[in-house]
Amino acid sequence: MHELHIFTTGGTIDKVYFDQLSDYQVGTSIVDKLLHEARVTLPFRVSSLLQKDSLDLDDDDRQRIRDAVLAAPETLIIITHGTDTMPDTARYLTDIPDKTIVMTGSLAPARFAMTDATFNVGMAVAAVQALDSGCYIVMNGQIFAGDAVVKNRDLNQFEAITG
Repeated sequence: MHELHIFTTGGTIDKVYFDQLSDYQVGTSIVDKLLHEARVTLPFRVSSLLQKDSLDLDDDDRQRIRDAVLAAPETLIIITHGTDTMPDTARYLTDIPDKTIVMTGSLAPARFAMTDATFNVGMAVAAVQALDSGCYIVMNGQIFAGDAVVKNRDLNQFEAITG
């Protein structure tokens, strides 16, 4: 039995550059490869739910993510997600009981040499094992409550909502 289930939904972490189009598009996830290269020994499985930029996600997509988390037998869940609307999706998941859900992504594609993807995924694997049940966002070397975080687009980082 797997202890950890990772759901990929797209976002920058999975983007690839299409030279003929001079554009970035969401491609096949390489999260599984990152974890194998890091020699992660915690039993895990990876499922692709979506391949979308998070700005293209709608409430039906968020419900699909929620349904997949609820249906998973594992209690440790990581969701890779685009950063622009990650807090919106997190709010869909905050009331799920008895599961530890950690969402993460990256500001540069995982396929790039200079990316935060590897660090963020590694931190998510550690965090999901250490945190109590609930929904969290792991970005910028920090852990945020899923219902109390925003992305500061001007600074390109996540910040806790206070007060």
